Amino acid sequence: MSRSEVSLSEHLADSIVEIIRTERLVPGDVLASSRDLARRFDVTTPTVREALRRLEATGVVEFRHGSGTYVGPGSERRLLANPHLPRSSRESVLELVEARLVLEPAVAAAAARVRESDAVGRLEAAAVNALHPPEDSPLTSTHFHVALAAASGNALLREAVEALLQVRAREQVEIRHRYNDRARDHAEHVEIFEAVRDGDADAAERLTRDHLGAIREAVLAADFPGGER
Repeated sequence: MSRSEVSLSEHLADSIVEIIRTERLVPGDVLASSRDLARRFDVTTPTVREALRRLEATGVVEFRHGSGTYVGPGSERRLLANPHLPRSSRESVLELVEARLVLEPAVAAAAARVRESDAVGRLEAAAVNALHPPEDSPLTSTHFHVALAAASGNALLREAVEALLQVRAREQVEIRHRYNDRARDHAEHVEIFEAVRDGDADAAERLTRDHLGAIREAVLAADFPGGER
């Protein structure tokens, strides 16, 4: 592919993203067909398909065989995962846990101070997710800690926690496998929820730190492929 073709497909990808934004399309909404987009931008259909493949790589669009092209979850994401990262290791999983330890206790305290009412209700519902078995994707249901950040009323904090978990999705799945006491995980989430609901910022911060600290200890104690310890 020539440099001019790359530039055209990049520009076209930006234009398709602008359509998603201006038409207020959300994940799951259908996108115009490649042929319709080609007519709209006066380009060839292969050029549109190349632009869409670029957007598929970052989750902005999804191809559904026999159905069409749909807006994907990446359309609202500020940070993007690298699909070519090496497999998860103890070091990479600990890196995620420690990043969360820096960020999330303070987020929990903010949630307890603000207690955005609808978000607190969603937080209570999200607490039961700890009882579900691990899934290959953390996107199958609202993650408790994303709901916790949403309860702060600060959209950027919610996006930051959600992006962190999505960018390091493989490590998050490993965490859920290593910290596999679902009853304990659920009980700890319920305690955090209750602190937020009651407006106890100090307790919310402490409980979140203790919860993530316990996860860190579980990761340190777990066996990893290759005998890594």
